[in-house]
Amino acid sequence: MKLLLLDQFSDPGGAQQGLLELFPSIRARGWAALAGLPGDGELFPRIREAGFQAVRIRCGPYTSGSKSLLDAAHFVTGTPVLARQIRRLAADFSPDLIYVNGPRILPGVAYAGLRVPVLFHSHSYLFPGLVRRLAGLSLRRCGAWVVGSCRFVADPWRPFAGADRMQVIYNGVAGPDSPPQAGSPSRPPTVACIGRIAPEKGQREFVAAAALIRGALPACRFTVYGAALFGEAGAQRYDAEVRAAAAPLGIEFAGWVTDVYAALRSVDLLLVPSAGHEATTRVILEAHAAGVPVIAFRSGGIPEVVEEGRDGWLAGSTEEMAGRAIELLTGDPLRLAEVSGAARLSWSRKFTLHRYHEELLNAMECASRGSR
Repeated sequence: MKLLLLDQFSDPGGAQQGLLELFPSIRARGWAALAGLPGDGELFPRIREAGFQAVRIRCGPYTSGSKSLLDAAHFVTGTPVLARQIRRLAADFSPDLIYVNGPRILPGVAYAGLRVPVLFHSHSYLFPGLVRRLAGLSLRRCGAWVVGSCRFVADPWRPFAGADRMQVIYNGVAGPDSPPQAGSPSRPPTVACIGRIAPEKGQREFVAAAALIRGALPACRFTVYGAALFGEAGAQRYDAEVRAAAAPLGIEFAGWVTDVYAALRSVDLLLVPSAGHEATTRVILEAHAAGVPVIAFRSGGIPEVVEEGRDGWLAGSTEEMAGRAIELLTGDPLRLAEVSGAARLSWSRKFTLHRYHEELLNAMECASRGSR
């Protein structure tokens, strides 16, 4: 089978990391693949290192969140150009399936009008409004199949795709090279937040929780792993705001990490204060695999991958998150060890990379044949 893989970013992010990890499994099935990406980001050399071709397409640039008049102008002028590029790629490569790894690509695929099956992979929640409707109408025009990373992000597309063309496939992660050893928290304990520095990831809320935790545990260490990506001015401003708020607390900023498990080895408790529109956020699955207890906001698709009190905890506010962290770090260490083991078991049963790839590639194969 031949796959034309289209992504709306070439910089690293959760969806893009998932795409990179998919290439060895594509090769193992004996399939061919061609990737089309905008910009000049890190994904180009990494895809080529994996032995596949990656070519540049036009998509954006667009700002995150609400779209500006400049975004609208880029869309009006850029969509026909993108459609022509997709037609050219399809004519040269003759794909059996077009895999769309982000909603910004959908109008260009629909405009191209190809008679090739389309599978859209929805990783994040798109707010109601013109952008969602445009993406949805593009899905309908393509007769596309839809894979959602959780029910929360899949449900908005149901009015535009038939029930027989919808599927939820939870993400999977590779896990650490060696099994983690559960034990008592280090002294002093380390509490961390890991992810792209952006409002939806909640670093400001992490800083607020850290201030409350420090009041009860003055020696506790706090670390933010991540960076502001995608070269947006808004992300850079948010990064500066977070650092200014964190400075009086002595919070460490460790930058972007390529080996998340190396970072998690020094973490006793992971806080995930994601915004309400976040999906299942990859770092929770990585923490499960590493046996690191998680306290996450009860938002978006997170309750679909965290079982309250068994493999992690859910909080409704910064104050509740901080209070639960204080309770755990000052309580019986066996409680953290129990949750660590349960989290690891959840990963091995539900969120391994092998399970994820098998389900996703099977969905691609079914879509290419036009079957359920």
